[in-house]
Amino acid sequence: MSANKSGKTGSVLLAMVAALATGIASAPANDTAPDHEDTGGAVTPCSLVGINPALHPKIFGNPAVARSYGFVKAPDGAWHVLPNCRR
Repeated sequence: MSANKSGKTGSVLLAMVAALATGIASAPANDTAPDHEDTGGAVTPCSLVGINPALHPKIFGNPAVARSYGFVKAPDGAWHVLPNCRR
């Protein structure tokens, strides 16, 4: 009987760990700042280093907002930092 009880405890513990891990993985990112997206992290003005514009539609989806960060979209669709951009 002891082995059966231990097996049930292990199964319950495993299910609880899996449920907790799923909850943590699906928790929303901190998006209280306007330069954060759920999947993209922070965008630093005048720097495109490590930034995927597709993950920041609030910034790169609006040309005026992108320009306020120092970015401009070229005719070929590539994003560039404006010359003389200052942080």
